Amino acid sequence: MRSKSATPSENLLEELQAALSHGTVARRVETLRRVTDLFVGNAVDYSDDHVRVFDDVFQCLVEQIEISARALLAERLAPVASAPPKIIRTLALDEVIEVSGPVLSKSERLDEATLIEIARTRGQAHLKAISLRRVLSEALTDLLVTRGNEDVVQSTLSNPGARLSEGSLTDLVSRAERDDDLATCIGLRPDLPRHHYLKLVAKASLSVRRKLEAAHPELADEVSSVVQEATQRVRAAATTRQTEMARALVKSLHADGRLNEFQVSTFAEQDKFDETNAGLAALAGVAVETAETMMIDSRTEGVMILAKVAGMSWSSVRAIIAMREKLSGGSQTDMLALRDTYEALRSSTAQQVLRFHRMQQGTTPAA
Repeated sequence: MRSKSATPSENLLEELQAALSHGTVARRVETLRRVTDLFVGNAVDYSDDHVRVFDDVFQCLVEQIEISARALLAERLAPVASAPPKIIRTLALDEVIEVSGPVLSKSERLDEATLIEIARTRGQAHLKAISLRRVLSEALTDLLVTRGNEDVVQSTLSNPGARLSEGSLTDLVSRAERDDDLATCIGLRPDLPRHHYLKLVAKASLSVRRKLEAAHPELADEVSSVVQEATQRVRAAATTRQTEMARALVKSLHADGRLNEFQVSTFAEQDKFDETNAGLAALAGVAVETAETMMIDSRTEGVMILAKVAGMSWSSVRAIIAMREKLSGGSQTDMLALRDTYEALRSSTAQQVLRFHRMQQGTTPAA
């Protein structure tokens, strides 16, 4: 009885010759479909010699066919472990991502050298496809996080099969200081070395730290200690003589009973951040460091929480928010929507949120 592995070079060779010699594009596509069906249906039975025959056939047929036919071929061959290597490489190098994408993301037959070549020379769509592979070597990962855009980098970091080199980790942790999404992606990796994890959370925003502590509860106590120490060092380094004078002025006004909502609003209108922050802290009864953390957060909720606890009117809150936007260079917020949110905020709710902030920071109410 003849085995299946003896069939590929018989009847199809005549049909192939006819298709290549004087066949139309439609005939080429139909021949390609039949050859693909034959290979995929019996791939496990073919010897290396027969795979090479198929490889030559595929190479001939794809030279003058439309993109959709090449894309379909790529989709069908990509999951096959014994797919012909030359056609796999040809498809992977195709500039059209609909053709190359399936092979780049799925094919185990694609060699490392070709993947690195593509990662070095192709665009973001090709890099994104590579980032989805089941396993990524350190060499590939280095290229993806170096050349890739935000989407590619996050896709790579979210891939548990991506191996990260020490150099890439050091660079990514440094970049994450300015990117909360990147910090979260890195921090949630189970294979992140502990020293990188602690460095990451020490400089991460409050929202990121909460996510990471929830994902790594066994490190929560240590993380809290590291964060507190780092925060104190950063604040101490950033405190200038001007800041100290501003805080001293506000403390004097408060002690004399001359600090009120109007004074804090005036500070804000004059773009005096340190005075505004210290004044808001005093009126809300919190440590100036707690108010500072809530003031510099990218969201406006912190300001509204402090102001509600201090009993401020919306006009004063609006002045403080406007000052923050002007000093940070951020985009303007919808003041009408914020006004509605502030007026709907209950004082009791604001007090509860503020207590939570104090607990997170390990601070006590201001004297």
